[in-house]
Amino acid sequence: MSFSDYIVYVDESGDHGLASLDPNYPVFVLAFCIFAKQHYSERVVPALQAFKFRHFGHDLAILHEHEIRKETGDFKLFRSRQEKNAFLSELTVIIEEADFTLVACVIEKERLLQRYASPNNPYHLALAFGLERVYRFLESQGQGDRLTHIVVECRGRKEDDELELEFRRICDGANWFNKPLPLAIRFADKKTNSAGLQLADMVARPIGLSVLRPDQPNRAYDVLRKKLYGGEKAGWGLKCFP
Repeated sequence: MSFSDYIVYVDESGDHGLASLDPNYPVFVLAFCIFAKQHYSERVVPALQAFKFRHFGHDLAILHEHEIRKETGDFKLFRSRQEKNAFLSELTVIIEEADFTLVACVIEKERLLQRYASPNNPYHLALAFGLERVYRFLESQGQGDRLTHIVVECRGRKEDDELELEFRRICDGANWFNKPLPLAIRFADKKTNSAGLQLADMVARPIGLSVLRPDQPNRAYDVLRKKLYGGEKAGWGLKCFP
């Protein structure tokens, strides 16, 4: 099978566990960023590297939304609120100018527990919804019979084994289409300096906040909504469950 012209980077926001809920963020978000490989390699990667050289003097820093927000690790460099805002504004422009299609799944955990006596794993639910929509996009681009790689970040041996098993189950036919999907999973170490994974990390939380607090100003989501597959058509680029 030949490779498709696209690659997909996936990251999460929030805890997928159901034993206890964070009252400030009771959702689990899985974001799928679908890039055309040529645009990604020729435009997105160089833009992110240049951004890092400007701010760090090297391109080894790995962008993590949580570390930026908490100003830890490489992100202790901000000397003022204005400096941090300028950094974020520049990064937002890079995301805005990057040509990618976004599929996001938001699992509202409190509603899930209220509706189902034995709810499925939120990560597995979001994965199934996401892969189905990614495949629908690939089909629309004439890539439905070519192999597309889905890149996810390692989380731990046990979690990765469970995820790979669920991924294969979905792609073997346990999906809305009731047929095999030509998708392959690739695990990346957390220290992997992947532009695609870093951008996926940056988009996941603003999507969750847009669902939790729809009336709160959210500049990042204002940029991302334009990239949602099918626009904001309910259930397409943004799937909320239940």
